Amino acid sequence: MTLHQRKILLGVTGGIAAYKAPELVRQLGALGADVRVVLTRGAGEFVAEKTLAVLSRHPVYTDLFDRDGEFPVLHVGLAEWAEAILVAPATAHFLGRVAGGLADDLLTAVMMSATAPAFLAPAMEENMLASGAVAANLQTLAARGYQLIEPETGPLASGASGRGRMPEPAALAAAVAAHFSGDLAGLKLLVSAGPTVEDIDPVRFISNRSSGKMGYAIAQRAAERGAAVQLVSGPTALVPPAGVALREVRSTLDMQRAVAALFDGVDAAILAAAPADYRVAQIAEHKIKRSGDALAIDLVENPDIAAGLGARKQGRTLVIFAMETEKGVQRAREKLARKGGDLVVLNMLRDEGAGFGVDTNRVTFIDTAGGEEVLPLMSKLALADRILDWVRVRRA
Repeated sequence: MTLHQRKILLGVTGGIAAYKAPELVRQLGALGADVRVVLTRGAGEFVAEKTLAVLSRHPVYTDLFDRDGEFPVLHVGLAEWAEAILVAPATAHFLGRVAGGLADDLLTAVMMSATAPAFLAPAMEENMLASGAVAANLQTLAARGYQLIEPETGPLASGASGRGRMPEPAALAAAVAAHFSGDLAGLKLLVSAGPTVEDIDPVRFISNRSSGKMGYAIAQRAAERGAAVQLVSGPTALVPPAGVALREVRSTLDMQRAVAALFDGVDAAILAAAPADYRVAQIAEHKIKRSGDALAIDLVENPDIAAGLGARKQGRTLVIFAMETEKGVQRAREKLARKGGDLVVLNMLRDEGAGFGVDTNRVTFIDTAGGEEVLPLMSKLALADRILDWVRVRRA
């Protein structure tokens, strides 16, 4: 594993395990990372700022209001610079502040500003770790997409032995490196995203509320993990992820032709798009004018894109989505069988935090072996990783 030229921001908070921070900087540097350190006031009681500056070859950042020639607004500049953030140790106090959305010092302000993946290494006494407040905060942070590094069991600062010990620096560095390891390298993946649009006349159309966020999140994380990604997208307001081959379409027939042409050249397809089931039988050449009478528009059924791929998938893996408002599991299982998929990702539209246009989702995985896994509310990027993990294991 390597972190060659990766920009890693290390946050160190005020727990006794902060004494391991110099070795952690060294381990990250040994993997090729460019490391910068943000040190909280409490952490400064356990580790010397100058030691971290020498090992990282950068100034150590400690105050939200420090003036810096490189970053005029320090917390914004550091958040934009980082390709990944590792906070180790992450104390109960720090976890609570981030979970609560506080930004009252440099490190928490960076966390609120950052879009890079963030890894948190909780470290504290076992009873603190098991407390309801800390457990709830960890659940909140996981749902937002933070990567939690599991504490170890062993000797603690109090002299007791139990769960809550921070993993050794080499293990922490390896966990960050694994994120960039390209575990999907060699996988050729097709992703569909967004709605489709069925024209009525040159002005009006039929569509749905899909934003495309789920499909774009899957394409983004797949590309970041090394897959070669073909993204077929209906009309959205989203910026295409870096490193993804984008093919834009409008109608369901357009999407069908695009995915059918690409399917033979991929190993797996994840169909997160919401193509229209029906289209207008005859698109009007000119804008339809008001007449004072009722207007009837004839609709014809569109082809079933997922079923078409399922009928000829051979050794490919096919993941489909089901958005339901009632009898979710029953209808998802029927859809999985009817369309020939390997996994159906069930969304219940009325679940809090799920549905269209939001950055979170709450789903159930249902597979052809009868498996059923209910996932908690989480960010769409975190869910994208869970779906991709399933595909990776399936194809192993």
